[in-house]
Amino acid sequence: MPVREPGWWYGPQNVPENDHQKRWPAAALGPAAGVWAWAARRRQARAQPVRSALPVICVGNFTAGGTGKTPLSILIAQLLVRAGERPVFLTRGYGGRVRGPYRVMPSLDTAADVGDEPLLLSRYAPVIVARDRVAGARVAAADAGISPPTVIVMDDGLQNPGLAKDLTLAVVDGRRGLGNERVMPAGPLRAPLDMQLGLADAIVVNTPPGAGNTPGHYVAADLRQRFQGPVLEVTVEAVAEGLQLEGARVLALAGIANPARFYALLDALGADVVGRAEFADHHAFNESDASRVLEEARRLDARIVTTEKDWVRLVGRGGRLAELRERAETLPVRIALSPRDAERLSSLVEAALIRHRKGSVA
Repeated sequence: MPVREPGWWYGPQNVPENDHQKRWPAAALGPAAGVWAWAARRRQARAQPVRSALPVICVGNFTAGGTGKTPLSILIAQLLVRAGERPVFLTRGYGGRVRGPYRVMPSLDTAADVGDEPLLLSRYAPVIVARDRVAGARVAAADAGISPPTVIVMDDGLQNPGLAKDLTLAVVDGRRGLGNERVMPAGPLRAPLDMQLGLADAIVVNTPPGAGNTPGHYVAADLRQRFQGPVLEVTVEAVAEGLQLEGARVLALAGIANPARFYALLDALGADVVGRAEFADHHAFNESDASRVLEEARRLDARIVTTEKDWVRLVGRGGRLAELRERAETLPVRIALSPRDAERLSSLVEAALIRHRKGSVA
Protein backbone atom coordinates (compact mmCIF):
# COMPACT_ATOMS: atom_id res chain seq x y z
CA MET A 1 0.00 0.00 0.00
CA PRO A 2 1.29 3.50 -0.75
CA VAL A 3 2.42 5.62 2.16
CA ARG A 4 1.59 9.27 1.58
CA GLU A 5 1.23 12.42 3.59
CA PRO A 6 -2.11 12.70 5.43
CA GLY A 7 -4.91 14.23 3.40
CA TRP A 8 -5.84 16.57 6.25
CA TRP A 9 -2.50 18.37 5.85
CA TYR A 10 -3.96 19.89 2.70
CA GLY A 11 -7.64 20.02 3.59
CA PRO A 12 -9.86 23.13 3.43
CA GLN A 13 -8.15 26.06 5.12
CA ASN A 14 -11.32 27.59 6.62
CA VAL A 15 -12.53 24.63 8.65
CA PRO A 16 -15.12 25.70 11.25
CA GLU A 17 -13.81 25.66 14.79
CA ASN A 18 -16.53 23.18 15.81
CA ASP A 19 -15.65 20.69 13.04
CA HIS A 20 -13.77 18.45 15.43
CA GLN A 21 -13.43 15.53 13.01
CA LYS A 22 -11.37 17.60 10.56
CA ARG A 23 -9.31 19.42 13.19
CA TRP A 24 -8.45 16.78 15.75
CA PRO A 25 -5.46 15.11 14.02
CA ALA A 26 -3.51 18.37 13.75
CA ALA A 27 -4.52 19.36 17.27
CA ALA A 28 -3.50 15.99 18.70
CA LEU A 29 -0.10 16.23 17.03
CA GLY A 30 0.40 19.84 18.13
CA PRO A 31 2.81 18.99 20.98
CA ALA A 32 4.99 16.85 18.68
CA ALA A 33 4.97 19.67 16.11
CA GLY A 34 6.06 22.06 18.84
CA VAL A 35 9.07 19.90 19.62
CA TRP A 36 9.93 19.66 15.91
CA ALA A 37 9.67 23.44 15.53
CA TRP A 38 11.81 24.05 18.61
CA ALA A 39 14.50 21.69 17.32
CA ALA A 40 14.51 23.38 13.91
CA ARG A 41 14.93 26.84 15.42
CA ARG A 42 17.65 25.62 17.77
CA ARG A 43 19.55 23.97 14.91
CA GLN A 44 19.50 27.20 12.90
CA ALA A 45 20.44 29.36 15.89
CA ARG A 46 23.46 27.22 16.76
CA ALA A 47 24.68 26.80 13.18
CA GLN A 48 27.99 28.15 11.95
CA PRO A 49 27.63 27.79 8.17
CA VAL A 50 30.73 26.93 6.20
CA ARG A 51 31.27 28.90 2.98
CA SER A 52 32.34 26.84 -0.01
CA ALA A 53 35.04 27.90 -2.44
CA LEU A 54 32.36 27.49 -5.12
CA PRO A 55 29.08 29.44 -5.33
CA VAL A 56 26.15 27.44 -3.93
CA ILE A 57 22.66 27.71 -5.40
CA CYS A 58 20.12 25.81 -3.28
CA VAL A 59 16.72 24.64 -4.53
CA GLY A 60 14.52 23.48 -1.66
CA ASN A 61 10.97 23.60 -0.36
CA PHE A 62 9.11 24.69 2.74
CA THR A 63 7.01 21.52 2.94
CA ALA A 64 7.40 17.77 2.88
CA GLY A 65 6.40 16.07 -0.34
CA GLY A 66 6.82 16.86 -4.01
CA THR A 67 6.82 20.44 -5.27
CA GLY A 68 8.89 20.15 -8.45
CA LYS A 69 12.27 21.19 -7.10
CA THR A 70 14.24 18.61 -9.11
CA PRO A 71 13.01 19.92 -12.51
CA LEU A 72 13.88 23.43 -11.31
CA SER A 73 17.37 22.26 -10.28
CA ILE A 74 17.82 20.83 -13.78
CA LEU A 75 16.66 24.08 -15.37
CA ILE A 76 19.14 26.08 -13.30
CA ALA A 77 21.96 23.73 -14.33
CA GLN A 78 20.98 24.26 -17.96
CA LEU A 79 20.96 28.04 -17.46
CA LEU A 80 24.44 27.82 -15.95
CA VAL A 81 25.79 25.71 -18.81
CA ARG A 82 24.45 28.23 -21.34
CA ALA A 83 26.24 30.97 -19.38
CA GLY A 84 29.55 29.10 -19.69
CA GLU A 85 29.55 27.65 -16.17
CA ARG A 86 30.20 24.02 -15.19
CA PRO A 87 27.61 23.05 -12.58
CA VAL A 88 27.80 20.08 -10.23
CA PHE A 89 24.77 18.81 -8.32
CA LEU A 90 25.07 18.22 -4.59
CA THR A 91 22.33 16.02 -3.13
CA ARG A 92 21.69 13.86 -0.10
CA GLY A 93 20.84 10.81 -2.18
CA TYR A 94 17.67 9.89 -0.33
CA GLY A 95 16.78 6.22 -0.70
CA GLY A 96 20.35 5.10 -1.51
CA ARG A 97 22.79 3.27 0.72
CA VAL A 98 25.81 5.46 -0.09
CA ARG A 99 26.52 8.14 2.51
CA GLY A 100 29.29 9.86 0.54
CA PRO A 101 30.81 12.10 -0.40
CA TYR A 102 30.63 10.09 -3.60
CA ARG A 103 30.70 11.04 -7.28
CA VAL A 104 27.83 9.30 -9.04
CA MET A 105 28.77 7.00 -11.93
CA PRO A 106 25.52 6.69 -13.89
CA SER A 107 26.74 3.76 -15.98
CA LEU A 108 27.50 1.69 -12.86
CA ASP A 109 25.37 2.96 -9.98
CA THR A 110 21.77 2.01 -9.29
CA ALA A 111 19.05 3.78 -7.34
CA ALA A 112 19.67 1.34 -4.50
CA ASP A 113 23.23 2.68 -4.34
CA VAL A 114 22.77 6.42 -4.69
CA GLY A 115 19.03 7.12 -4.83
CA ASP A 116 16.77 7.87 -7.78
CA GLU A 117 17.14 11.66 -7.94
CA PRO A 118 20.96 11.58 -8.33
CA LEU A 119 20.62 9.21 -11.30
CA LEU A 120 18.09 11.54 -12.89
CA LEU A 121 20.26 14.60 -12.23
CA SER A 122 23.34 12.87 -13.64
CA ARG A 123 21.82 13.13 -17.13
CA TYR A 124 22.45 16.87 -17.00
CA ALA A 125 25.61 17.43 -14.91
CA PRO A 126 27.99 15.58 -12.55
CA VAL A 127 26.47 14.64 -9.19
CA ILE A 128 27.98 14.31 -5.73
CA VAL A 129 25.99 12.41 -3.12
CA ALA A 130 26.75 13.45 0.46
CA ARG A 131 24.72 13.20 3.64
CA ASP A 132 27.23 15.75 4.99
CA ARG A 133 26.69 18.66 2.61
CA VAL A 134 29.81 20.52 3.76
CA ALA A 135 31.99 17.50 3.02
CA GLY A 136 30.31 17.14 -0.38
CA ALA A 137 30.95 20.80 -1.22
CA ARG A 138 34.62 20.38 -0.30
CA VAL A 139 34.93 17.41 -2.66
CA ALA A 140 33.35 19.46 -5.44
CA ALA A 141 35.70 22.40 -4.84
CA ALA A 142 38.75 20.12 -4.75
CA ASP A 143 37.99 18.58 -8.16
CA ALA A 144 41.05 19.27 -10.31
CA GLY A 145 39.94 17.26 -13.35
CA ILE A 146 39.84 18.33 -16.97
CA SER A 147 36.60 20.29 -16.43
CA PRO A 148 36.40 21.15 -12.73
CA PRO A 149 33.03 22.48 -11.56
CA THR A 150 32.53 26.20 -11.12
CA VAL A 151 29.22 26.23 -9.22
CA ILE A 152 27.24 23.91 -6.95
CA VAL A 153 23.51 23.35 -7.46
CA MET A 154 22.23 21.95 -4.17
CA ASP A 155 19.08 19.87 -4.70
CA ASP A 156 17.14 20.19 -1.43
CA GLY A 157 18.65 21.39 1.83
CA LEU A 158 16.93 24.73 2.42
CA GLN A 159 16.68 23.86 6.14
CA ASN A 160 20.24 22.48 6.29
CA PRO A 161 22.33 25.11 8.14
CA GLY A 162 25.77 23.57 7.65
CA LEU A 163 26.58 24.96 4.21
CA ALA A 164 26.27 28.66 3.39
CA LYS A 165 24.19 29.39 0.28
CA ASP A 166 24.65 32.22 -2.20
CA LEU A 167 21.10 31.85 -3.54
CA THR A 168 18.22 29.90 -1.98
CA LEU A 169 15.06 29.22 -3.97
CA ALA A 170 12.03 27.74 -2.20
CA VAL A 171 9.58 25.86 -4.44
CA VAL A 172 5.90 25.84 -3.44
CA ASP A 173 3.22 23.66 -5.03
CA GLY A 174 0.76 26.04 -6.68
CA ARG A 175 -2.20 23.74 -6.15
CA ARG A 176 -1.65 22.72 -2.54
CA GLY A 177 0.18 25.77 -1.26
CA LEU A 178 1.36 25.49 2.35
CA GLY A 179 -1.51 23.28 3.47
CA ASN A 180 -2.70 23.93 7.02
CA GLU A 181 0.58 25.82 7.68
CA ARG A 182 1.45 23.66 10.67
CA VAL A 183 4.84 22.10 11.31
CA MET A 184 5.33 18.35 10.89
CA PRO A 185 3.77 16.03 11.94
CA ALA A 186 0.71 18.26 12.48
CA GLY A 187 1.13 19.69 8.98
CA PRO A 188 3.45 19.70 5.98
CA LEU A 189 5.91 22.45 7.00
CA ARG A 190 9.47 21.25 7.57
CA ALA A 191 10.09 24.10 10.02
CA PRO A 192 8.18 27.18 11.24
CA LEU A 193 7.16 29.30 8.25
CA ASP A 194 8.60 32.58 9.56
CA MET A 195 12.00 30.92 10.00
CA GLN A 196 11.90 29.38 6.52
CA LEU A 197 10.87 32.64 4.86
CA GLY A 198 13.97 34.15 6.40
CA LEU A 199 16.13 31.47 4.77
CA ALA A 200 14.82 32.01 1.22
CA ASP A 201 16.00 34.60 -1.29
CA ALA A 202 13.16 33.92 -3.71
CA ILE A 203 10.04 31.74 -3.91
CA VAL A 204 8.98 29.78 -6.99
CA VAL A 205 5.28 28.83 -7.16
CA ASN A 206 4.87 25.77 -9.36
CA THR A 207 1.36 25.16 -10.68
CA PRO A 208 0.67 21.82 -12.42
CA PRO A 209 -1.20 21.67 -15.72
CA GLY A 210 -4.94 21.25 -15.52
CA ALA A 211 -5.18 23.26 -12.30
CA GLY A 212 -5.92 26.49 -14.15
CA ASN A 213 -4.26 29.75 -13.30
CA THR A 214 -6.33 30.60 -10.23
CA PRO A 215 -4.74 28.29 -7.60
CA GLY A 216 -1.15 29.23 -8.42
CA HIS A 217 -1.93 32.94 -8.68
CA TYR A 218 -3.78 32.82 -5.36
CA VAL A 219 -0.85 31.10 -3.62
CA ALA A 220 1.64 33.49 -5.22
CA ALA A 221 -0.42 36.55 -4.25
CA ASP A 222 -0.67 35.32 -0.66
CA LEU A 223 3.09 34.74 -0.45
CA ARG A 224 3.81 38.20 -1.86
CA GLN A 225 1.99 39.61 1.17
CA ARG A 226 4.27 37.72 3.55
CA PHE A 227 7.60 37.63 1.72
CA GLN A 228 9.67 40.65 0.76
CA GLY A 229 11.69 38.98 -2.00
CA PRO A 230 10.75 37.89 -5.54
CA VAL A 231 7.90 35.41 -6.04
CA LEU A 232 8.10 33.73 -9.46
CA GLU A 233 5.43 31.57 -11.11
CA VAL A 234 6.23 28.51 -13.21
CA THR A 235 4.55 25.39 -14.55
CA VAL A 236 5.82 21.89 -15.25
CA GLU A 237 5.00 20.66 -18.73
CA ALA A 238 5.46 17.27 -20.32
CA VAL A 239 8.01 16.66 -23.05
CA ALA A 240 5.87 14.12 -24.87
CA GLU A 241 7.35 14.02 -28.37
CA GLY A 242 6.77 10.55 -29.81
CA LEU A 243 4.53 9.29 -27.01
CA GLN A 244 1.21 10.11 -28.72
CA LEU A 245 -0.92 9.73 -25.60
CA GLU A 246 -4.08 11.41 -26.91
CA GLY A 247 -6.87 8.88 -26.29
CA ALA A 248 -4.41 6.12 -25.31
CA ARG A 249 -5.38 3.70 -22.54
CA VAL A 250 -2.75 4.22 -19.85
CA LEU A 251 -1.78 2.56 -16.59
CA ALA A 252 0.00 5.30 -14.62
CA LEU A 253 2.91 3.97 -12.52
CA ALA A 254 3.95 6.43 -9.81
CA GLY A 255 6.17 6.11 -6.76
CA ILE A 256 6.65 9.81 -6.03
CA ALA A 257 5.68 12.15 -3.21
CA ASN A 258 2.95 13.99 -5.12
CA PRO A 259 1.52 11.65 -7.79
CA ALA A 260 -1.35 14.04 -8.51
CA ARG A 261 1.12 16.20 -10.46
CA PHE A 262 1.93 13.23 -12.73
CA TYR A 263 -1.73 12.38 -13.25
CA ALA A 264 -2.45 16.01 -14.15
CA LEU A 265 0.23 15.86 -16.84
CA LEU A 266 -1.31 12.72 -18.34
CA ASP A 267 -4.77 14.30 -18.28
CA ALA A 268 -3.43 17.43 -19.98
CA LEU A 269 -2.02 15.24 -22.78
CA GLY A 270 -5.40 13.60 -23.34
CA ALA A 271 -4.47 10.16 -22.01
CA ASP A 272 -7.25 7.84 -20.85
CA VAL A 273 -5.88 6.84 -17.44
CA VAL A 274 -7.69 3.54 -16.84
CA GLY A 275 -5.51 2.45 -13.91
CA ARG A 276 -3.06 3.75 -11.32
CA ALA A 277 -0.25 1.72 -9.78
CA GLU A 278 0.71 3.93 -6.87
CA PHE A 279 3.63 3.36 -4.49
CA ALA A 280 5.37 5.32 -1.76
CA ASP A 281 7.95 7.96 -2.65
CA HIS A 282 11.35 6.41 -3.51
CA HIS A 283 9.78 2.93 -3.35
CA ALA A 284 12.25 0.14 -4.15
CA PHE A 285 10.38 -1.94 -6.71
CA ASN A 286 10.61 -5.71 -6.35
CA GLU A 287 9.65 -8.68 -8.52
CA SER A 288 6.20 -8.92 -6.96
CA ASP A 289 5.51 -5.25 -7.70
CA ALA A 290 6.61 -5.71 -11.30
CA SER A 291 4.45 -8.79 -11.79
CA ARG A 292 1.42 -7.00 -10.37
CA VAL A 293 1.89 -3.93 -12.58
CA LEU A 294 2.49 -6.00 -15.71
CA GLU A 295 -0.56 -8.17 -15.04
CA GLU A 296 -2.73 -5.13 -14.39
CA ALA A 297 -1.59 -3.54 -17.65
CA ARG A 298 -2.40 -6.77 -19.51
CA ARG A 299 -5.82 -6.98 -17.87
CA LEU A 300 -6.62 -3.37 -18.75
CA ASP A 301 -5.06 -3.61 -22.21
CA ALA A 302 -3.13 -0.44 -21.33
CA ARG A 303 0.27 1.08 -21.94
CA ILE A 304 2.43 1.60 -18.85
CA VAL A 305 3.57 5.19 -18.44
CA THR A 306 5.76 6.32 -15.55
CA THR A 307 7.96 9.19 -14.40
CA GLU A 308 11.66 9.47 -15.12
CA LYS A 309 12.33 9.30 -11.40
CA ASP A 310 10.45 5.99 -11.13
CA TRP A 311 12.04 4.53 -14.26
CA VAL A 312 15.60 4.99 -13.01
CA ARG A 313 14.76 2.77 -10.04
CA LEU A 314 14.22 -0.08 -12.50
CA VAL A 315 17.66 0.28 -14.11
CA GLY A 316 20.12 -2.52 -13.41
CA ARG A 317 17.42 -5.02 -12.50
CA GLY A 318 16.63 -8.40 -14.05
CA GLY A 319 13.62 -10.70 -14.19
CA ARG A 320 10.16 -9.17 -14.17
CA LEU A 321 11.66 -5.82 -13.20
CA ALA A 322 13.67 -5.80 -16.42
CA GLU A 323 10.49 -6.64 -18.32
CA LEU A 324 8.71 -3.75 -16.62
CA ARG A 325 11.61 -1.44 -17.48
CA GLU A 326 11.30 -2.43 -21.15
CA ARG A 327 7.52 -2.01 -21.19
CA ALA A 328 7.29 1.24 -19.28
CA GLU A 329 7.31 4.51 -21.22
CA THR A 330 8.67 7.56 -19.41
CA LEU A 331 7.12 11.01 -19.44
CA PRO A 332 9.91 13.60 -19.21
CA VAL A 333 9.04 17.02 -17.82
CA ARG A 334 10.51 20.51 -17.91
CA ILE A 335 9.92 23.82 -16.20
CA ALA A 336 8.17 26.55 -18.21
CA LEU A 337 8.39 30.24 -17.25
CA SER A 338 7.04 33.45 -18.68
CA PRO A 339 9.71 35.57 -20.42
CA ARG A 340 9.57 38.01 -17.49
CA ASP A 341 10.12 35.39 -14.81
CA ALA A 342 12.77 33.61 -16.90
CA GLU A 343 14.71 36.87 -17.01
CA ARG A 344 14.24 37.38 -13.27
CA LEU A 345 15.50 33.87 -12.51
CA SER A 346 18.56 34.36 -14.72
CA SER A 347 19.27 37.67 -13.00
CA LEU A 348 19.03 36.08 -9.54
CA VAL A 349 21.49 33.34 -10.52
CA GLU A 350 23.91 35.77 -12.16
CA ALA A 351 23.83 38.15 -9.18
CA ALA A 352 24.54 35.27 -6.78
CA LEU A 353 27.62 34.22 -8.74
CA ILE A 354 28.91 37.80 -8.86
CA ARG A 355 28.41 38.30 -5.11
CA HIS A 356 30.24 35.11 -4.28
CA ARG A 357 33.19 35.82 -6.55
CA LYS A 358 33.57 39.35 -5.23
CA GLY A 359 33.57 38.22 -1.62
CA SER A 360 36.27 36.51 0.40
CA VAL A 361 36.17 32.70 0.53
CA ALA A 362 37.37 30.71 3.53
